[in-house]
Amino acid sequence: MKEIRFHGRGGQGVIKSAQIIVQSVVESGAYAHFIPSFGVERKGSPVYGFFRQDNKDIKIKSQIYYPDAVIIYDESLMKLPATFAGLKPNSTVLINSNKSLNELDLPEEASYVYIVDATNIALEKIKTDIPNTVMLGSYARIIGDVDWDIIKKYIAEEFGQANVSAAQAGYDSVKCIKG
Repeated sequence: MKEIRFHGRGGQGVIKSAQIIVQSVVESGAYAHFIPSFGVERKGSPVYGFFRQDNKDIKIKSQIYYPDAVIIYDESLMKLPATFAGLKPNSTVLINSNKSLNELDLPEEASYVYIVDATNIALEKIKTDIPNTVMLGSYARIIGDVDWDIIKKYIAEEFGQANVSAAQAGYDSVKCIKG
């Protein structure tokens, strides 16, 4: 089973992008679910979510305490202890950032680190600071186990063609900076 924790801020589209991943995985014939955690539920406050994917039915319905990967929509959340708590050795981290490896404060368990400047891509492609579709494209490229064409179909249905372009830019521009 793959367990991934998502970290973002209210208004960044974390929950909606995770729902699109779940729909895409299920349409592909596998099993997935996402459990959101909103905290104070206001724009700009931290939002978390717990995503599981497997090739068989998933019985666990709890937080993820030991993630295989962490997806970070806002790099300011890297300062919070909960962001990297329980990160497994040899894990993957995807960050919405344009910083170098030396500028990021990462735990040693983060063996594979990817960055994408999702905020600036979103501003360019969709004219708003909502990085979710860019992060979806990056997720599809580095995490895998999801059909990229199906994700693009759901993005088009939910958000329109400009967001598909933003997702494609995320897919094409995500960079490995460690691993």
